[in-house]
Amino acid sequence: MKKVLSVLIVFIFMGFGWCFFIKTPEKGTFGYDLKFLQKYHSNLVVLENAEATSKLIILPDYQARVMTSTSAGNKGVSYGWINHDLIASGKLQAHINAFGGEDRFWLGPEGGQFSIFFKKGVNFNLDNWQVPPSLDTEAFDVERVTKNEAFFSKKITLENYSGTQFSIFVQRTIRLLSKTKVDSLLGFVTANEVEFVAYETDNVVRNISNQNWDKNTGLLSVWMLGMLNANENTTIIAPYKQGDESTHGKIVTKDYFGDIPNERLKIGQKAITLKADANFRSKIGLSPQRALPFIGSYDAENNVLTIVQYSMDSTKTDYVNSKWEIQQQPFAGDVVNAYNDGPVNGTQLGKFYELESSSSATALAKGESIRHIHRTMHFKANKKQLNNIAEKLLGVGI
Repeated sequence: MKKVLSVLIVFIFMGFGWCFFIKTPEKGTFGYDLKFLQKYHSNLVVLENAEATSKLIILPDYQARVMTSTSAGNKGVSYGWINHDLIASGKLQAHINAFGGEDRFWLGPEGGQFSIFFKKGVNFNLDNWQVPPSLDTEAFDVERVTKNEAFFSKKITLENYSGTQFSIFVQRTIRLLSKTKVDSLLGFVTANEVEFVAYETDNVVRNISNQNWDKNTGLLSVWMLGMLNANENTTIIAPYKQGDESTHGKIVTKDYFGDIPNERLKIGQKAITLKADANFRSKIGLSPQRALPFIGSYDAENNVLTIVQYSMDSTKTDYVNSKWEIQQQPFAGDVVNAYNDGPVNGTQLGKFYELESSSSATALAKGESIRHIHRTMHFKANKKQLNNIAEKLLGVGI
């Protein structure tokens, strides 16, 4: 009997020992966010490369959005902004549920007479602004998942500010990209020492309603948004096409939410920079006459360069206008946007900034589709290596 008790005591102490040595993942790491999200979403999807260094988390429950990614496995930095408190609360909020996520599927326009975020006849203000449930709280269907690719779909019905009904079928494919593929897309070979994760979301919207879409009653666009962690040492970099304003129009839209102080927004000869510290609510946008197929950011605190590359048809000029007003030109909107969160009336969505891209607005006949690809690439390396990538893609160094 004494021998049995002794063996039991040894096993108990061994158990405590193992518990002592198994460390909880540190907050801010991919492993921490993976463990957290698994607690609330049993159906989450993880894509990873063969070495399990490049990884990302997808939540079907949140419109198959990519919540976060990493370039160094579970111990690596978690790049996406996640609203841990809101998810843990299990409660839904009015207007928007800012769950987070570095690649989420939305549709535009946000404002104007063809808005899908405001009901007919209401004033364009925060009290009346409402994200449609299909873009906020409803799940997407999981079609198929492999080690580095996942397929999702969703039927959606919407009504715009003018009363036009839309019935659409969304197909969303998410692919983890290899180094060979990334180098091919960028047009140059990145150094082997550069730590990276890259993926694309391939988004197709098909008109399944009984009528053709018409500019007189409103069109939709695919709108991709990525929420990333803000800090005092992060800067958004938006390159733009050169040209006189008489032929190319204004360089940047900067009055979405009022004027932006000069110390926060700089218009250089090749690129625009915007402070991404989540301390001042601001947004910028580039028109099809000014936009280039890249936008990025540099986090000097963590030595991370983020590049977003998106599909852009240079022959298309109609983009939905998302300004919160009845518009003279509802299809003179922006191709690419960047947003910095900040306090509004004493409250704030979170400590994040966004890199966004949109498809053109197309008058789809019944059964026709629009497609928009949005790629996110995070590079972590020394400053010299990151500077080389930034100069080639964004036209300016870091």
